[in-house]
Formats: sequence, structure tokens, C-alpha cells
Amino acid sequence: MGDLTLTSLGAASTVTGSKHLLDSNGSRILVDCGLFQGVKNLRELNWEPLAVDPASIDAVVITHAHLDHTGYLPRLVREGFSGPIVSTAATAAVADIILRDSAYLQERDAAFLNKHKASKHHPAQPLYDSEDAEQALKLFTTRPFGAASELPDIGAAVTFRRAGHILGASTVEVNWDGRRIVFTGDLGRYDDPVMLDPDPVTAADYLVMESTYGDRVHERADPAEALGRVIATTVQRGGTVVVPAFAVGRAQTLLYYLWQLRRAGRLPDVPVYLDSPMAINASDLLGRFPDDHRLGPEIYQGMCDIASYTRDAEQSRKISESREPKIVISASGMATGGRILHHLKAFAPDPRNTIAVTGYQVPGTRGASIAAGERQIRIFGEWVRINAEVADLKMLSAHADADELIRWASGFTAPPRRVFVVHGEPPAADALRRRLDRELSWQATVPRPNQVFDL
Repeated sequence: MGDLTLTSLGAASTVTGSKHLLDSNGSRILVDCGLFQGVKNLRELNWEPLAVDPASIDAVVITHAHLDHTGYLPRLVREGFSGPIVSTAATAAVADIILRDSAYLQERDAAFLNKHKASKHHPAQPLYDSEDAEQALKLFTTRPFGAASELPDIGAAVTFRRAGHILGASTVEVNWDGRRIVFTGDLGRYDDPVMLDPDPVTAADYLVMESTYGDRVHERADPAEALGRVIATTVQRGGTVVVPAFAVGRAQTLLYYLWQLRRAGRLPDVPVYLDSPMAINASDLLGRFPDDHRLGPEIYQGMCDIASYTRDAEQSRKISESREPKIVISASGMATGGRILHHLKAFAPDPRNTIAVTGYQVPGTRGASIAAGERQIRIFGEWVRINAEVADLKMLSAHADADELIRWASGFTAPPRRVFVVHGEPPAADALRRRLDRELSWQATVPRPNQVFDL
């Protein structure tokens, strides 16, 4: 049995930037490779050199495709990584959408800063570009759920199990040097109408466990009922419902609930727009991967018919200009960029309208400011007044809450030797650590960034 260490290069004492490094006598596996998001001092970490040489990493294993788990991959490739990126098939398909979009936004933002001479660095450079994203996508290799697969030339095997959350999301079991290390990635909800339940894991020597909602429990109200009330109230006063939604996962769940409301005759007769090319492409993946979700073809088709799909930028501008009541679902889910910014600038100042927040908001994002009740947010260099009603629909979250995290952990037949609690703000991570100790008698630790643990 060789020396084996674990180091969290990201998502240690914070929610974003997931990067967990396993090192066995100089051979290295990185589990997830995400961007830091949120407050500025975290975002700046994306520009710092990684604690290890990217060229020295032998393989990257991805739990799921969200940006805080994959968004650093093109930068890793730019800096010298050339090994395989291993994931499920649906995760690779979603990553193809997300990484191309991220590279485009990086290039566009750099061009904007250069045009307006608004950067401290001249010229402003993107963190990575479309060519970097293309090279990263060429490195993806896929594995099925439920079967152990060897990582070539490393001597380790990985097993993917369903995690719920979004298409392709998985927990990852790494068997290496006689030890079994399980990474939860992001666990989804039980009894979710769209995604399958997280698969149980019964044993591990070490567990790296997310804690996004480790200190709270989601409201148990009916999401369709809550969404229906918000829409009816807003439309009655002549307003528009604006929904910042994660393009992968949340947008599709919203379409499902709108389909439910329409089928029940409870959706007002107003236009519904899915104004996000990335969300449209992600919705198409439901048809490509029917075994990765609960929806039958008739439900999927019904959802698709609910909304007008807006790919063209000019169409998007017309939506912002219209003052007729409507429902606008647009990305990004935390209002950090994308078309949602134009809609917020147009609709936030009018008290007839409603901004519906539908998922976890990383501290430091516009979405977090809106959810916290701040009355002004900065968009395109201007302060925009928020007079619109804000509805925080926490029951629509795709993340397991504290009770669901404990429910999943209770599926173990024997305690892990040690649990590392990651991917949570400090209060959430420590709350889950204490619950694991109190309720399951597990030894749990909240790692510091770059802290090395011998396994």
C-alpha cells in the first residue's frame, strides 16, 4: 500500500472552485476542476497558478458539468494538462455546452473591457478562449454508471453512481492503492419530479462530501403551487415574472412545473420565453439521455411546447422592450452574466414585476444580493434600482438539504475512516460536520484550502 494524499485545491471552506487532488507517489488524479465564483477575492483565485503543475496531473475525473466543477478545465489545458478527462456520457454532453459558452463569455468580457479601457491590465485577456475549450473537450472520455473502469497507466479504478442534481451527475468512487475514496459531487433531491434519486453508497474508506445546504432544510411547500401563486399575482397587476435560472437543470425543472400548471388550467394565458441558447441546448439533451431522468416522452414534449425558445439576440432585446405581462426564464442562474442582465435592467425598476430566485446563490453574486433584499445592483457599470417584488423559491433547489445529506450518508453500512466536508460556506460545512458526528458518530473534518491529508 503506497502513500496516498488528498488536497482540496478548491471548494474548501467555500462553495465554488471544486478541485480535489489525489496523489499517490507522484501519480495524480484531480476530481473536478471548477471555477471559483462569487466575491472578487474568490474570482481572483482563478488567475493564480494552481498549487501543482497541471502537466503533472495524470487524469481528471468529473462528477458533473456545472461551471463550479468543470469551468477551470480549459485553463488547466492551456497550462499544460493533456491527460484524459473522465465522466459520464451526459456530463460530457452538458460540458460541451457549458465550456463553449464560458469561453465565449470570457472572450466577450475581455473585448468589452478593452473597448471601454475599463481594465487595470492592458490589454485585458480572457482566462481562456474558445480554442482552449475545444482542446479540453477533445480530452473527454466517458464511462457508464455502475461499472468500475480502469484509469489507464495509473492503476486506479473509478465507478460512477447517479447523484441526481442534473443530467449525468454522479458520485465518484476511486479505488487506488488499496483504498476506496468516494466523492459526492453535488447530491440532488429525493423524489425530484425530473431527476432520479441519488444512488446509495454503502462503503468507503474516505468520503469527500458536499455541504451546500448543510445548515438548512428546504421548505416542503409544493413548488408548482408556489410558482403558480407568484405568476398569478404578478400577471394580475400587469407585470412580468423574470426568472434567473441555471441553464442546465433549473430551466428544465421550471418548464416541467409550468407544464403542470398549464395542464391543470392554472397558468395564465401569457407568453413564456426560454431566453437562453444554452438552456435550449440543455433541454434538447433530455431527449438524448432518456435513462438519466424520470420524464417520459409525452411529458418532455409537453414541456418543450410550453415556451417560445429564443436563440436570436434581437428577439431577446424585443422581450426586454415589451411591457406586456409574460414569463421570462433566462441564464445565468446567479445573474453573473448572460441575457438575464438585460432583462433585470429592464424589469427590476418596475414594482409590477417579480424577480423569482430559484436556486442557491453564491455570496458576492447579483443573485445573492437580490435574494438578500438589496435595493440596487450594478449592471453594465450602472446602478439599477430593484422595485420589483422578489420571490425566493427555495423549494426549487436542485441541491440536497441537510436532512437529505444525512439520509444519503445513512446508507453506509459502516462508517468511513474519515469524512472531509467540502463545497459549503463555513457555517454550512461546520453544521454538517457536527451533524455527522452527533447523528452518525462519524469523524468529520472541514479542510482548509491546500491542506494535505494522508489517507
